[in-house]
Amino acid sequence: MDRSEKEALVAHLGGVFEQASLVVVTKQTGMTVEESTALRRDVREVGAGYKVTKNRITKIALQGTQFEGLAPHFKGPTAIAYSEDPVAAAKAIVKFAEGNDKLEVVAAGLGGNVLDAKGVEALSKLPSLDELRGKLIGVIQAPATKVAGVVQAPASQLARVFSAKAEKGEAA
Repeated sequence: MDRSEKEALVAHLGGVFEQASLVVVTKQTGMTVEESTALRRDVREVGAGYKVTKNRITKIALQGTQFEGLAPHFKGPTAIAYSEDPVAAAKAIVKFAEGNDKLEVVAAGLGGNVLDAKGVEALSKLPSLDELRGKLIGVIQAPATKVAGVVQAPASQLARVFSAKAEKGEAA
């Protein structure tokens, strides 16, 4: 890899770090091509990215970003998972790591903080941004349906009263 390729890779990783809310550092040893492909597919499905990185180049790209504290974790065969959603990449990586002992979660960066493996696991158990949006819409819509039910109730009761009076009037 010549100097211009390295500079392009540093620039690309710098862009990734600028856009991401979460970066998860993983160690992968002995993964087959099929396992790597499955991992990448799982990560892509949740809207995240996964990239095997060169440690020295990644450390350079980390400088001046909110994930600078992750630099000491780049030793040996490492890869990163990243996402704009602060939970998506953690969910995908932890789920895959539970079924495959060749992938190990090392650390993660979130909002300028460095999380250890247990912190990443705890983060993966939180609802995703889309799930939270759905719950919020449900909470907002619930009072509207209750109000509609309360408003309709007097009208239906009034209709029953008129119907009963009409039936009573016919009977008399």
